[in-house]
Amino acid sequence: MTPNVRRELIPRDDALDLIRALNAMKEEAHTAAHTWELLNEDGQVPAAPPYTVLLQHAAGAQDLSRGILRITSDFAHSPHHTTRVGSNVLAKLAWATTTSSNAAPQFAETAEYAPSLPRSTSPADRNHITTKMVFSHATGRAHLRRTSASLRMAAEQLADHLGFQRFLTQLTPQEGPPTPPPPRPSSRNR
Repeated sequence: MTPNVRRELIPRDDALDLIRALNAMKEEAHTAAHTWELLNEDGQVPAAPPYTVLLQHAAGAQDLSRGILRITSDFAHSPHHTTRVGSNVLAKLAWATTTSSNAAPQFAETAEYAPSLPRSTSPADRNHITTKMVFSHATGRAHLRRTSASLRMAAEQLADHLGFQRFLTQLTPQEGPPTPPPPRPSSRNR
């Protein structure tokens, strides 16, 4: 294998560790996007939305965002981000960092409106507040879905890269102990 090709390869263990971390965070974002709910069984915002639950959504999104930021930063500081595959993975991680960091404020904004909903005095006020809450919460969940998709794509690129490495290994002869040169004919037989 040429030095240029070898330089482009991300070590297997590093790639596997990153794939595991990305898959865990992808699943966390996916689960949050599909289970964090604002609306009740009737599809309505409750009269007194659970403020603490909405704050937990914001805190969970913030924690997820911090974890993704840490992984992205670590990868950006590694020599692997300079390879062709590494730069593609880094672009996906950067997108996941951005979308996950945008989710937390949306959930925090949803929680911000919750205490004022029971105090709303007119149907117009209540309608205005519920509309803002539904929009903010749905936007936060959409950010988490995009985060999950971006992490999935980064993990898939790394998995494809590992498949490429296996393919290269099969094509390249394995180095073993050097074979001795063939015996030289003796000068006496001439």
